[in-house]
Amino acid sequence: MQMGFIMSVMVSSLAWLPVAMAAQPATTQETEWPKGHYPLPEEGNIIGEADTFTVKDYDDTLIDIAKRHNLGYLEMTRANPEVSIWVPGVGTEVNVPKRFILPNVERTGVVINIAELRLYYYPDVKNGETPRVETYPIGIGREGFDTPLGVTETTMNIKNPAWYPPESVKREAEARGETAPSVVPPGPDNPLGDHAIILGFDGYLIHGTNQPDGIGMRASRGCIRMLPDDIESIFDRIPAGTQVNIINQPIKIGWEDGQPLVQAFPPLGEEEHSMTAISDAITRLEQRNADGVSFDYEQLSDLLALSNGLIEPLYPKPEPSNKEDDNINSVYEELTLHSS
Repeated sequence: MQMGFIMSVMVSSLAWLPVAMAAQPATTQETEWPKGHYPLPEEGNIIGEADTFTVKDYDDTLIDIAKRHNLGYLEMTRANPEVSIWVPGVGTEVNVPKRFILPNVERTGVVINIAELRLYYYPDVKNGETPRVETYPIGIGREGFDTPLGVTETTMNIKNPAWYPPESVKREAEARGETAPSVVPPGPDNPLGDHAIILGFDGYLIHGTNQPDGIGMRASRGCIRMLPDDIESIFDRIPAGTQVNIINQPIKIGWEDGQPLVQAFPPLGEEEHSMTAISDAITRLEQRNADGVSFDYEQLSDLLALSNGLIEPLYPKPEPSNKEDDNINSVYEELTLHSS
């Protein structure tokens, strides 16, 4: 949510001094790392492993399962479209999509990809330590309160912040016949949660929340929300001046053992992926295609239409049969020709 008056916020304590986290030694196995932490791959750009989970508790919801596995609402529901959100049912096997393609940007500081509702943090490591990335689900601005794009930096970390409702909140309260408070002190009613990291973009923060079920959705007034435990885990390790790159990358291209992979998310506020996003994806495919393989762009078209956030392999174009005309005039092949 927008916080134009955040610099005048009253706080119980101020903590922005960097505190280094002891990085995992190179011999540590990935399975022993904290939730959301992964060693950077020596080759390629894939982290994590997809998994399944069998529901054992009748009271479990998909949201509960998502939180326990470092996932957001939409990540979980898109991966399990046939499963009830509120009553998955004991014995139901659900997909747990904990495999990610790293965004195609510089791996430094904080990278926020609003298209996938996920934050990536690349902490500095000492010599001899394993380079790593941490990734967490987030909530972003709802329609009309878009989260801004671009490169900025963190400016201050505030623990137990007070919240000063912006004018938009006051107007909405007035329309309901209510009066918004002038300030909400730290506590369970504070929508910022217990931790706030102020960004260089005026009025925008990375902060916790008192409504964790909204993580993985477009529900804020433009700020980046994190689960309380997640922001607490990085709060003291992100010093003032850390670069924050907010991007919108709905189509990600990955490579693993020579196999091209696609991870696509629905474009924000649009019905279809833009020609720019599609052309960029095709260009990245062709740049890595040392063997000159002709990709199946009809399959790519199907994956983009689905855009469920799951990583899928992209196969070579099938050989045409004698009965088929190989002159395919799809937009994807036209874009391939234009980008070559």
